[in-house]
Amino acid sequence: MSTVTPEPLAEKILRGVGGPENIESLTHCATRLRFQLHDGTKADQAALDALDGVMGTVPQSGDRFQIVIGGAVAGVYSEIMNLPSMSGAGAPRPQTDADVKAEIRSKGRGRYAWLDNFFEYLSDSFRPLLGVLLGASLIIAIASMLDAFGLVDFRAANKSATWVFVDSMWRSVLYFLPIMVAYNAAKKLKIDPWVGATVMAAVMTPNFTGMIGSKTPGVVTHTNTTLGTTESVAHVFGLPMQLNDYGGQVFVPLLMVALLALVYKGLKRIFPENVQMVFVPFFSMLIMIPLTAFLIGPMGVWAGNGLGTGLSWLNGHAPIVFAIVIPLLYPFLVPLGLHWPLNALMLVNINTLGYDFIQGPMGTWNFACFGATAGVLLLSIRHREKDMRQTATGALAAGLLGGISEPSLYGIHLRFKRIYPRMLMGCLVGGVIIGILGGVNTKAFAFTSLLTIPVFSPMIKYIIAISAAFFTSMALVYFSDYRTREERAQVNAERDAAQAAARGEAAPVAPATPAGTLVADDRELVGVGATAAGVSTAAGSASAGASTGSAVTAEAPAAAKQLELMAPVAGRVIGLGEVEDPVFASRALGEGVGIEPADGRVVAPVDGELITVADTGHAFGIRTANGVEVLIHVGIDTVKMQGEGFDVRVAAGQRIAAGDLLAEVDLGAVRAAGHPAVTLMTVLNTADMTSVEPHVGQDVTAGTPVVTVRR
Repeated sequence: MSTVTPEPLAEKILRGVGGPENIESLTHCATRLRFQLHDGTKADQAALDALDGVMGTVPQSGDRFQIVIGGAVAGVYSEIMNLPSMSGAGAPRPQTDADVKAEIRSKGRGRYAWLDNFFEYLSDSFRPLLGVLLGASLIIAIASMLDAFGLVDFRAANKSATWVFVDSMWRSVLYFLPIMVAYNAAKKLKIDPWVGATVMAAVMTPNFTGMIGSKTPGVVTHTNTTLGTTESVAHVFGLPMQLNDYGGQVFVPLLMVALLALVYKGLKRIFPENVQMVFVPFFSMLIMIPLTAFLIGPMGVWAGNGLGTGLSWLNGHAPIVFAIVIPLLYPFLVPLGLHWPLNALMLVNINTLGYDFIQGPMGTWNFACFGATAGVLLLSIRHREKDMRQTATGALAAGLLGGISEPSLYGIHLRFKRIYPRMLMGCLVGGVIIGILGGVNTKAFAFTSLLTIPVFSPMIKYIIAISAAFFTSMALVYFSDYRTREERAQVNAERDAAQAAARGEAAPVAPATPAGTLVADDRELVGVGATAAGVSTAAGSASAGASTGSAVTAEAPAAAKQLELMAPVAGRVIGLGEVEDPVFASRALGEGVGIEPADGRVVAPVDGELITVADTGHAFGIRTANGVEVLIHVGIDTVKMQGEGFDVRVAAGQRIAAGDLLAEVDLGAVRAAGHPAVTLMTVLNTADMTSVEPHVGQDVTAGTPVVTVRR
């Protein structure tokens, strides 16, 4: 018997972005696939978000599209690139005259694509360096740890050759960072990256740096009292040139390459193609090396020093404000990729001041983020959520060991709106502690993980702050849940139904919580404490009928009290088994009926109290005087409409009578959004009833009895 091989994730992603013919280029970073598409509208974001293995998607202007994968991104990238269908991908799309005109018009519409391009330029200049930066930070962490335990004096001025060599292992990354950034930036702007690297290297040679502070004729040296740095000026060709040690600088290569790209591309238009290989690099170097040494280099240093001085002033005069603002800012900058300028300032501080004061407060945000993930992990274990447990475990490991927040952000936090406020509380607590304790500094650029704790000083202050941030977020998420009570009840009901189906059993009972409470899920309203139809209670009182319209019965006195539930809408009555929703169809939310609505007026089916009214207007929970809990749910998955097309006329806590108008619904809008409009009504605490008898197969008007309930 043949089996069907599951479709690989790479092929699903390829289909989701519009096929290989829609891909102009594909790259990846530490966690994301980065597509440049011919037509961004062809990407099916909803389908991609639903894929196992995809943490989230980030559409951007200019037909750019990001897919967050996490730590497995390199493997997925390789799988995509190795697909036979990708052999023809990656070619620029031929443009018609209309395309060219449309592109020109779009550039003048003020759609802020330039801002996306700016941050994309920053990100792509740094992103390929994440691996070596992380490697350097771990080398520093190990050395600092040995220093903390007294095994070696890591900061001694007269260190042995062994530790001088260890220093060179991590300093190589930070010192030569400008050359690496110049290479990446030039590559991003589609010019020869080696020219960019060469121009930057020219002002980092021993010949150039050797003039700083020397007695070379024409060199004058003075000290900057504000930053405590030494500055020298040389007179070259009769012109003053500020001499700087550009090791560790990042603003200089970014500014330089932006201008180099204009020069390089201009030269390519001047020289014939057969001599471009010689003369374009030659004249680029001849023009840009002096420009960098005389103008761009000093400007970049001044800009970096100015920003660093400004932040240093804030940190010195209002340390609590600074320590609070940084961790509260990062959760909003990182998802948008806007955190790179601050990361660049950290490197500038280390280069100019010899230490950085931003990374300490920033670390509290990272650990607040990881703490929220830990809270989710504990809840997923408690509630037996296999998929979420796997996601949270991987994200927490990437965070605590690697200092990488994207798996947590895209895999969990941005998917559940309740997490961010709780995580921000952790950021606030950690920031306040750092501010009160007087700040935390580091002499190295480090990814804020457990392994890099020793590079921060005073270390004990840093440990207190990040621990407080971590456990505050974790506790808030764990004890208040990242799902609402309604969502939790629904998810648990779906989990139990799925597990029962896998075992070949009947649908399980709804989650047991305090009796008599109705709550609203983002999809359904669930009777908390009410066991659903189709499951035997502890007293063995209820059992569901297998066919549509069957009654749930149990032994009870013949004179049991009877209640008629009226149709909440006019239309055709169907059994729950015909409904295109596995939870309702399994009767995990109780026995009842579905009604294919003839109009959008939704009325109360019974007298009682509105325990819950969904903010989106798609669901209502009613409890009668004798304790029958009734759910009215308009459409399937209509929560995704965010209330559009729903005009709610009641509020939670209100007493209502049968026939009172609950809402008016635009059924056309529901169907246009791709959702079934069937209105569902169930008795949530069916198992507590003697019987719940649906009357199906009839056309009714609103107010017609459609369900008989006997207590």
